[in-house]
Amino acid sequence: MTQKFKPYRGASGGWGSAYSVGNILLRERTPFVGAHALLKQNRPIEGFACVSCAWAKPHPSKPLAFCENGAKATAWETTSLRCTPEFFARHRLSELRNWSDYDLEQQGRLTHPLRWDADSDRYLPVTWEEAIAEIAAELKALEHPDEAVFYASGRASLEASYLWQLLARMYGTNNLPDSSNMCHESTSVALPESIGVPVGTVTLNDFAHADGLMIFGHNTSSNSPRLLHELEAARERGAPILTFNPLRERGLERFTDPQSPTQMLTGSSIVISTHYHQVAIGGDVAAIAGICKALLALDDAAIEAGTARVLDSAFIAQHTQGFDAFEQEIRGYAWETLERRSGLTRGAMEAAATVYASRERVIAIYGMGLTQHRHGVLNVQMLVNLLLARGNIGKEGAGICPVRGHSNVQGQRTVGITEKVEMVPVDTLREQFGFEVPPKDGVSTVDACEGIIAGRIKAFVSLGGNFVRAAPDTGQLEPAWSKLRLTVQIVTKLNRSTLVHGQKAYILPCLGRTEIDTQASGEQQHTTEDSTACIRAWRGVAKPAGELLRSEPAIIAALAKALLPANPRIDWDAWVADYGLIRDAIATTYPDIFHDFNVRMLEPGGFHKPLGASQRQWETPSGKAQFIVPGTLAVNDDVEQSPERREVLNLMTIRSNDQFNTTVYGDNDRFRGIYGTRSVILLHRNDMARLSLDEGDQVQVSTAVDDGIHRSVGPLRVTPYDIPEGCCAGYYPECNALVPLWHHEEKAKVPAAKSIPVTLRRVIAVTGNGNP
Repeated sequence: MTQKFKPYRGASGGWGSAYSVGNILLRERTPFVGAHALLKQNRPIEGFACVSCAWAKPHPSKPLAFCENGAKATAWETTSLRCTPEFFARHRLSELRNWSDYDLEQQGRLTHPLRWDADSDRYLPVTWEEAIAEIAAELKALEHPDEAVFYASGRASLEASYLWQLLARMYGTNNLPDSSNMCHESTSVALPESIGVPVGTVTLNDFAHADGLMIFGHNTSSNSPRLLHELEAARERGAPILTFNPLRERGLERFTDPQSPTQMLTGSSIVISTHYHQVAIGGDVAAIAGICKALLALDDAAIEAGTARVLDSAFIAQHTQGFDAFEQEIRGYAWETLERRSGLTRGAMEAAATVYASRERVIAIYGMGLTQHRHGVLNVQMLVNLLLARGNIGKEGAGICPVRGHSNVQGQRTVGITEKVEMVPVDTLREQFGFEVPPKDGVSTVDACEGIIAGRIKAFVSLGGNFVRAAPDTGQLEPAWSKLRLTVQIVTKLNRSTLVHGQKAYILPCLGRTEIDTQASGEQQHTTEDSTACIRAWRGVAKPAGELLRSEPAIIAALAKALLPANPRIDWDAWVADYGLIRDAIATTYPDIFHDFNVRMLEPGGFHKPLGASQRQWETPSGKAQFIVPGTLAVNDDVEQSPERREVLNLMTIRSNDQFNTTVYGDNDRFRGIYGTRSVILLHRNDMARLSLDEGDQVQVSTAVDDGIHRSVGPLRVTPYDIPEGCCAGYYPECNALVPLWHHEEKAKVPAAKSIPVTLRRVIAVTGNGNP
């Protein structure tokens, strides 16, 4: 594909989205099947949940209840392209490892269970019975169950996730890392300390009552485009939206609603962000501290004038603790320090405080721009502090709203996918199934990578996902990965993790969520939990991609029967025959959340998980919401910017609007005006001039840390972009190799992919038109 770099002038949504949807339906050779499926997308009970993001689904459903990226995900899964054993007969894995992520997945749906053959370096077909028996034998042969890892992506249903964690724990390990470890574990650690719940406090209905919104570190137009409809509605009723993000993202600037005939015909759009603050990468704590400092000043002025207070003093006194220490810390910060650390002016922070103070019901939305930092937990807790200061948690139209990534990544935690024993109902599982949950914590994603590199982990079994591609420090991880004794991938398509394999490797192809799942009792329903803790029932609508595909619950149950001793309290075959029996078991394990599960999942709009903080019931040690004192304003503990190190830039990884997580639908990033390539690095023009770089230059990007390991990615094309000075951006997952394994959030161990110290070195001279 020809490379092109041309600024995109249109709004997000609009005809650009419509064209993109039509293009992928044709590219996946599924214009009719895919289009039919889209009419059932995000329609509870009668249709399927989007296999892309976890954003909430409105009730009642809209006529077209999907967005651009959701449509791409559906076309990607319902594709007519097939990756059969004949494909592997033509290609060795050593060859396929040189293919791009896009080209691998473009081969289509996997149709047969496969086993790697070392002599031919090819995947060969194997029967399900042989594959399951051999995998079980390998797991039984390990010296200890903790030598195995059972990874789960955020795509698996509640039913499959529950069986997965049960399989691992009955086998004897809590090694259950998941995709939350890579993105929102900072949320799961931060929120319980602050407000006593591990997830957000708002529902979709709260958005209709909010009179102000704040967005931190989230590219809505590419990662959760359906959220734009809530933002659009807020703007139409006059609610201000304050955005804090290093890059200017088109979806946070302007939006043309594809479901509005007027906007589509006239080309009109609505301004989303009324105030857009380009905070420096890693400057969020300082920016929020500056807003809090300005709020305190506004409150002082109100007290002096005898007018209504800016702070909600009654709420603070009744529902919180720690405010005095927090206030003292904030008042002690100098504006000069806050400006330097945040990348914002004092005036910008004061303006944000003034707008925030004028609103009575504010929702704070955030994404991985806050969580994937060395101080990601503190980032989240500072945002909670800002909300607590004005009583904006636990009332209608207000609260904290982390926007999760994969479609059921929040839900799988609810039913036990966690490496932390303290989060597991140990006594209930003992009584219910008669086994002892292993007492030792399992491994997180970072721990698993460390164990693989050190040789402590011998087997890796993955329920979906693309772990090798998604994990940090891939230059260290991939060579170690090939030394694993066993790797198993339960997936729908070929990806990097199927090709970088262990000494014994299997691919087990599964049904996708869009597909009809027929078991002994008939067509099955499954359930998911969205970002607002709403749980709903769904069913597939498309014909399965192959006769040999099995559902995830069926694969897990078969492995459990082959691996585990018989348990009279579990009838795996009955569970597979009727998923309602799995939901009965879930309800027994988690009665407070899932009582009457099979009935409540069919309620219009689903049902919400109970969250004490949304009712101002704080499940914290003190019984109150906790103000957290910052303690640090550091951008990056590993490398502090200084005049002596001005060649060091702070890099954040980003996603294009033509991808979801590691799934790449194409090499175009329409909103950023990049076409035909992902090998780019985005820089401020001043940094380009200062480093003597011209647009089109090719550079090698290296991690600027001194730990004895050279990490480098490139060559990448230098591309000017509207990003703060001293900052730069490159695509995920290509830049994962730059993230040291130890460069993670201090408490949550989330890879700090949004703040990587790097240096640039020109490697290819180019002409003025960008050609070598």
